[in-house]
Amino acid sequence: MKAKTKEVDMIHGPLLGKMIAFTIPVILSGVLQLLFNAADVIVVGRFAGDESLAAVGSTSSLINLLVNLFMGLSVGANVTVAFYFGCDHKEKVRDTVHTSITLSLISGLFLTVFGMAASHQILVWMGSPEDVIGLASLYLKIYFLGMPALLTYNFGAAILRATGNTKTPLYFLTASGVVNVILNLGLVIGFHLGVAGVAIATVISEYISAVLILWYLHRQEGVLKFSFSQLDIKKDVLGRIIRIGLPAGIQGTVFSLSNVVIQSAINSFGSTVIAGNSAASNIEGFVYMAMNAVSQTAVTFTSQNYGAGDKKRIKKVMMLCLGIVITVGLITGESAFLFGKQLLHIYTDSEPVVNAGLIRMSYICTTYFLCGMMDTMVGCLRGIGKSILPMIMSIIGACGLRLVWIATIFQIHHTEGILYMAYPVTWAITLSAHIITYAICFKLIRYKNF
Repeated sequence: MKAKTKEVDMIHGPLLGKMIAFTIPVILSGVLQLLFNAADVIVVGRFAGDESLAAVGSTSSLINLLVNLFMGLSVGANVTVAFYFGCDHKEKVRDTVHTSITLSLISGLFLTVFGMAASHQILVWMGSPEDVIGLASLYLKIYFLGMPALLTYNFGAAILRATGNTKTPLYFLTASGVVNVILNLGLVIGFHLGVAGVAIATVISEYISAVLILWYLHRQEGVLKFSFSQLDIKKDVLGRIIRIGLPAGIQGTVFSLSNVVIQSAINSFGSTVIAGNSAASNIEGFVYMAMNAVSQTAVTFTSQNYGAGDKKRIKKVMMLCLGIVITVGLITGESAFLFGKQLLHIYTDSEPVVNAGLIRMSYICTTYFLCGMMDTMVGCLRGIGKSILPMIMSIIGACGLRLVWIATIFQIHHTEGILYMAYPVTWAITLSAHIITYAICFKLIRYKNF
């Protein structure tokens, strides 16, 4: 299978330069995705008030809770395409492309119906304040109309990245991101639609990116060519996607569930802390996306080399990715904290909100590299076909311990700092568990069992 100009040859030649070339567009793509939400938060905070800012910001943990299960399946699509691409199994690559897009459309429609029906009640269970819940519910109902587009784009991007093409998804996100910002400004400032305006802008931009990526896949020649007439679910391919993607999705969902519990604890401090936490979380998201790009690099490079049967190269991928993610995490995390006050003022002019955000950033940004290392090890494990073990380790080591932390230590010392300390403590513990798990699984690799 001959690599094209936009693809990266992952199974031959030096690794570091190719990994960096792969990673940078993924980082930029992740940043652009975050700008969708950041544009919402900045515009609504500037032109619709702190209550609207809190309403939009407080929905992120709930959105992640409902979306992550299906987003995990896109990881399964990425691993499956990369594996078949690495072992030059053309027909299986074609089957995976069409099965993945079909799955994304079905999942997106399900999320639209469920999200619109259940989001208000879940916000009530989360203890959203009375001055926030109405606006938050309105935002979510509109936002979930974009789920089919969101998942279609992400599955399509996962397919392209599995073959080494990380630039094309970046181009499409750039186009849709510009549209999102323009619509945000027009609908909120010009038409005074508030949270409804930013939600509509996000949904429209998501459909633009989805249409663009389907158009691109349709124009391809060879194994990646997509056709609506061939939409189908191949049971064997679906089984592989689910085997890798479902545990990844469950892990993401449980992580989001623990974050929902933490959001509920944050809600107990009132709308000022909620708004500060929301703004800080948006800034931290850019740091996370930079590190998460490295974990995507890890899973894709590992998967292709696993398909090619090169065990020595798999180990080298892991070591290089850890070095890259530590560097990226320390530079971006420490910089975000150092300029935290200036960055938070982009979101709001309220000093109490800024101070609340700085408290969170002092605990999260300075230790975020631990989260990056943890996710990179998970990516390496998934790349060799091991997805259930990292799921179990993550659920026990991170999510479970966070809930225990909130139920015990936070109840004794009811402060924002103690609440945020749950993150670095659980990252460090879970990272240690993943390193041990990888060392064991790497020794037991058997290619025929994938």
